[in-house]
Amino acid sequence: MSELASVLRSWRDRVSPADVGLPAIAGRRAAGLRREELSALAGISVDYLVRLEQGRARNPSPSVLRALAIALRLTDDERDHLYQVAGVAPPSAQSVPQHIGPGVQRIVDRLSDVPMAVFTAAHDIVLWNPLWAALTGDPSLHVGIERNLVWRYFTSGHPGTQYDDQHEEDFANDLAADLRAAVGRYPEDVPLAQLVSRLRTESAEFERRWAQARVAQHRSSRKTVTNATVGPIVVDCDVLTVPGSDLRIVVYTVAPHSVDETRLDLLRVTGLQRFTATPI
Repeated sequence: MSELASVLRSWRDRVSPADVGLPAIAGRRAAGLRREELSALAGISVDYLVRLEQGRARNPSPSVLRALAIALRLTDDERDHLYQVAGVAPPSAQSVPQHIGPGVQRIVDRLSDVPMAVFTAAHDIVLWNPLWAALTGDPSLHVGIERNLVWRYFTSGHPGTQYDDQHEEDFANDLAADLRAAVGRYPEDVPLAQLVSRLRTESAEFERRWAQARVAQHRSSRKTVTNATVGPIVVDCDVLTVPGSDLRIVVYTVAPHSVDETRLDLLRVTGLQRFTATPI
């Protein structure tokens, strides 16, 4: 058995369904994840996972390895080993970090009562909880550059979200300044450079703010989510950084004992459901 096949099976066996938010099933014999569960979490086919674990599939792509590393809750060292035994260079320190370690995943798992998501330093969303999806829309419906917050903000606007004039201006300036700071930290990251180039070409508003050459990190803002099924919700947005990884945990909270808290509680129950009127 190859080292790649060996570690994949061992790491799958050590992750329990509870670790990844799956319900316990009575009479379950496997302590770890089933192949079907891991394939669903990683977004790959069961057949391909079987071939990887049997050593019959070779040269998995970096995107497959990244998805497996996140689904298996690997540490940075384990992720690098996975890449190496698969014959792929581990992510460079000169690239924007995207790996989500077990600690960050546990934070998102445990704090299910507030909308929460994890973004890279380039503002690509890489993880979110169900309440985030229910409040802001399901990020899994978007792929590629459309999962980038800065790209969507400057090319598509922010339908369903309202800011007061000052918060909107500050937020837009902070996004551009934060992206410039990322370019300084990761000058060799090609996708980041391509993102900035496209933004400067396709968004006059981004280009105007980029030309100001501000360098800063976005930390907080207030906004009203207007497209929630339960009615408008005013949220405070705070950004927490993860030491050593440059990931950002974005958390939405509401004022206690407010109508916004009541509506968020209701949204926690309804989730992604959409209601339509029933003809009488």
